[in-house]
Amino acid sequence: MFDKILIANRGEIACRVIDTCRRLGVSTVAVHSDADAQARHVAMADEAISLGGNTPAESYLRIDAVIDAALKTGAQAVHPGYGFLSENPDFVEALEAQGLVFIGPSASAIRAMGLKDAAKALMEEAGVPVVPGYHGASQEGLDKIADDIGYPVLIKAVAGGGGKGMRRVDAPADFADALEAAQSEALKAFGNDIVLIEKYVTKPRHIEVQIFGDGTDAVHLFERDCSLQRRHQKVIEEAPAPGMTPEMRQAMGQAAVRAAKAVGYSGAGTVEFIVDGSDGLDPAKFWFMEMNTRLQVEHPVTEAITGVDLVEWQLRVAAGEALPMRQEDLSINGHSFEARIYAEDVPAGFLPATGRLDHLEFAQDARIDTGVRQGDEITPFYDPMIAKLTVHAQSREAALQQLDRALAKTQIAGTVTNIAFLRALANDLDFAAGNVDTGLIERGLDRLAQVPVPCSKCRALAAVATLGSLANPLAGLTLWGALPQEVALLWGEETLTARVTTQSDGAYHVAVDDSAHSVTDLGGDWAVDGQKTSARVVRHGTGITVFWGNSYAFQRVDPLERAAGAMLGGDVTLAPMPGLVKAVFVAAGEAVSEGDKLAVLEAMKMEHVLRAPRAGVVAEVYVMQDAQIAAGSPMIALEPEA
Repeated sequence: MFDKILIANRGEIACRVIDTCRRLGVSTVAVHSDADAQARHVAMADEAISLGGNTPAESYLRIDAVIDAALKTGAQAVHPGYGFLSENPDFVEALEAQGLVFIGPSASAIRAMGLKDAAKALMEEAGVPVVPGYHGASQEGLDKIADDIGYPVLIKAVAGGGGKGMRRVDAPADFADALEAAQSEALKAFGNDIVLIEKYVTKPRHIEVQIFGDGTDAVHLFERDCSLQRRHQKVIEEAPAPGMTPEMRQAMGQAAVRAAKAVGYSGAGTVEFIVDGSDGLDPAKFWFMEMNTRLQVEHPVTEAITGVDLVEWQLRVAAGEALPMRQEDLSINGHSFEARIYAEDVPAGFLPATGRLDHLEFAQDARIDTGVRQGDEITPFYDPMIAKLTVHAQSREAALQQLDRALAKTQIAGTVTNIAFLRALANDLDFAAGNVDTGLIERGLDRLAQVPVPCSKCRALAAVATLGSLANPLAGLTLWGALPQEVALLWGEETLTARVTTQSDGAYHVAVDDSAHSVTDLGGDWAVDGQKTSARVVRHGTGITVFWGNSYAFQRVDPLERAAGAMLGGDVTLAPMPGLVKAVFVAAGEAVSEGDKLAVLEAMKMEHVLRAPRAGVVAEVYVMQDAQIAAGSPMIALEPEA
């Protein structure tokens, strides 16, 4: 076993690796950007080295700086986590050239699986089922190939990922435009415009198999169902897959092991399959999609049902040990779900969000993988994941109930999150029945993305929390009796008003929304209308968050800020999130039409185009290219309509 390793990553995966290293007595070295200087993974590690900069390109993607940090600290090996350099074969070779061990597969295995077309050809040779399609390098006559395969077809960039360079085509007349769009997007994103063509499965399920190899032999640790996706990004994962039969599991597991052995795979990897779920699970209807040559984000569900620590396995095999277990020693125990908790605005189209985690409390009866603590900032430089919440029970039904309870107990204030969306999914009837496919979320998006509306009792609690001193029952009293206090709150874009009167017994009478309630502070607990509740109220800056079944975020209204906002009016385009202004397309005095591009804002590795809300003339441009701006900042104003 190694004495010391460097972790070339950040956030929850870096913390996850450190946890196992601590248990095994392995010292750890963290690396960090300037933005992450005070991050949780830095505090947890035995040593830490700065890579400089804020963006990934300035820090975590710098091969030379990572290797230099490993050499300076005497680390023997480097764990890449996932993302960043984890699937970069040049990084592997650069480490090995310096006598360092890469805790993962060989550079040749990564290269073999790195391009989708070459990987599919290799899998066909290994006897792994592949979706009918064309995976060649020539881009001539693709329309004829699509005709032969039969519509619908899927165009995919060979170097793609995250849904970029991908288009579904339902009819021959649409093929040319879709091909041009996919190739253009692929070239911009990956520097490679070569695409492949595949038969599109009408009710696809995304089922992946966890494999582990030692370079000679390999085993599988069963499957995970990752069908609950939005825009090809996973949301909730589970293991084992619902509806899985022993015959299907055996066929998929054996195919995944053949894939691993075909490239002499060493370490943890995942073989992803697309499965036709239109009529149950048929061993003849699953096909290889791709292989991820690293540890997956969703690996905790596999650990939960197998009792295996995959990071420990990674360390042991990289240190030269054989596979810790044989296939016949592995078995499934119960059912597990993982939900990815993000700082994102779901109703606004899942826009990534930032903010200070003023209050952070997780369920005690769930596994939490996180790289943040209360008081940390979610910055615009990296993925806005807050935590992964994993539950395990003996049945799928029990695990799903536990997932919903654990999400309900999770309290986060200071930024918007997707917790309400995750709870809506956990309570979806199709999902509960195991009737899942990759289109489930999109079909029910309007319903699933609805924002829970605070009832009048919840609003009354928030109104009481705006008072200057909850500890003083005489606040607001005069010689002639109680003096009502007018308070105003913002909930989203809605302004709420309430009248709060302090009673002689310390309770508060609150008139809000044409309703009246009695609210009593019981020293952290709350009673409403004489009945004790489970509600919790958190004050943070100008914010007030009420946790009561769901979380409801309010803002205390500053009259001066309201007046300033009113002066701006509805003709000002505001930044929907903090970010970097990548481009500004207009100048003062310029005429624009509705929908014209005004600017591009980059945040959380995504570009967001801001467009003119109506036709008009630009009155003022408040921002310039390359400026870093806060959420809600005015960007471009139009002249008022006549």
